[in-house]
Amino acid sequence: MEPARASNRPQPAARKAGDLYDARFRRLLGRDAWNGLPEAVQRRFSKRIEGARVAIYPGEITEARCSRIGRLFVQLARLIGGPLPLNFDSGVPAVVTVSEDHANGGQCWTRVYGRQIGFPQVIHSAKQFNGSTGLEEHIGCGIGMALRVEAVAGGLEFRSDHYFLQVRDHRIRMPRWLAPGETVVRHIECGDGRFTFSLQLTHRWLGELVYQQGQFRDG
Repeated sequence: MEPARASNRPQPAARKAGDLYDARFRRLLGRDAWNGLPEAVQRRFSKRIEGARVAIYPGEITEARCSRIGRLFVQLARLIGGPLPLNFDSGVPAVVTVSEDHANGGQCWTRVYGRQIGFPQVIHSAKQFNGSTGLEEHIGCGIGMALRVEAVAGGLEFRSDHYFLQVRDHRIRMPRWLAPGETVVRHIECGDGRFTFSLQLTHRWLGELVYQQGQFRDG
């Protein structure tokens, strides 16, 4: 056990008896950074989701935009499973669900984005606690990105380090010039069980391609 020490930082979130604790994100951040997070963020990212359990976070898309070149990137990304939003309506419902990826020891994330017209879009990805950065996101057709996670004011930031192609046991790191850009995802606590989730894709030469932000709440 870690020795107790006096601190003004928020303490780890209290858990109900019988809850299972997931220490994977805590290990990635380190003790000091983890203890500095809001309690609600600690609770969400230390929730062990096993068996048929699913964490559900309903919400609403509050802001979305995409450049002209970004729209081309979005359409091309459909060839590998459509990991980017296809529609940029705001004021539409959205849901994020998280379940355990039993086969790979990670988590499956499913995002459902409503539209003003037509059926909602469903985006799937899987987070695995592997690789040089300790965290990867697999988005389909063997494509993935290594993520660096760090604590920021009010929450967490996930920033792409590099992209790769996984073919069975072989991994090919994508050269920087071929990468679609830098992906930054932020989870920021708002209080009262609410948080913002934002995704930004920025190309080093073409500027911002995609931006989406939603406000969600604990289910």
